[in-house]
Amino acid sequence: MSKDAAASTRTYIAAGSNVEPLRNLRNALDELARSHPTLRVSPAYRNPAAGFAGDDFVNLVVELESAGTVRELLRELHAIEERCGRPRLAPKWAPRAMDLDVLLFGDRVSDEADLKLPRPDLLRRAYMLKPMVDLAPDLRHPTLGATMAELWRGFDAAAHPLTPVDLGWSRG
Repeated sequence: MSKDAAASTRTYIAAGSNVEPLRNLRNALDELARSHPTLRVSPAYRNPAAGFAGDDFVNLVVELESAGTVRELLRELHAIEERCGRPRLAPKWAPRAMDLDVLLFGDRVSDEADLKLPRPDLLRRAYMLKPMVDLAPDLRHPTLGATMAELWRGFDAAAHPLTPVDLGWSRG
């Protein structure tokens, strides 16, 4: 078994879009639910674009059990992004039809150039951390040991406003 293979790994994925966000998020969730029946979805939040001027994003976090490797999951996520209209080589700080990022893959820690786990943005982005708290408040961060709820209590939420959004999605 490879170093990133596991029988089943609890995984958390950030999902966001600012191009037809409700439609694209629902489409991505439909695809994820087909291949991951244990899928759980946080509430969705609207927040301003970060790093560039653009339409607001709608973001959420998905919890699922991944039966394959983290690399296999990344290939699946990239394919979903492409089907939602995001070119693979799209600029980093630009509008996104779909952005799917692995936040946590079990307790795996990785500092590879193309795979940082746990994802460092989790500690800096309200739109990642708050939905994590909604799904798994007692989950411990793999390197810090603090729970998601503890991390959120120490976060400057007032400086990063989030507005709840009704995504209008239910498992089909």
